[in-house]
Amino acid sequence: MKKAFQHIVSISMAFMLMFSTMSFTVDKHFCGDHLVDKAVFSKAKTCGMQMTSGEEDHCCTNEKIQVQGQDELKISFDSIDFQKQFFITTFTFTYLNLFESLPKQIIPFKDYSPPLLVTDIHLVDQVFLI
Repeated sequence: MKKAFQHIVSISMAFMLMFSTMSFTVDKHFCGDHLVDKAVFSKAKTCGMQMTSGEEDHCCTNEKIQVQGQDELKISFDSIDFQKQFFITTFTFTYLNLFESLPKQIIPFKDYSPPLLVTDIHLVDQVFLI
């Protein structure tokens, strides 16, 4: 159970790292106030009307939203002020000492098989539970 939990935590941390460093672009094409197409990682399809740079009244607009991922992955412990360092260390110390393990139970007859049943003693002695 503990190994499975460790595997789940490590896989989820790997996905979290991957998604935090990933950057992407959302491209939208509007024709007036109507959204024609929205695309992620590629260019949005146009409505077919030609957009020339000389026209003053543009009915079509393109909107590009870029989401930048995290570039710096190493956060130094020195950049955190003393109060936050103190809180982190006391929190981890108290959290680790919060759980106490149960004493290991010793079962002396664990490796022995039960004796073979030759006759049913209840029938031989004719003792029945009513």
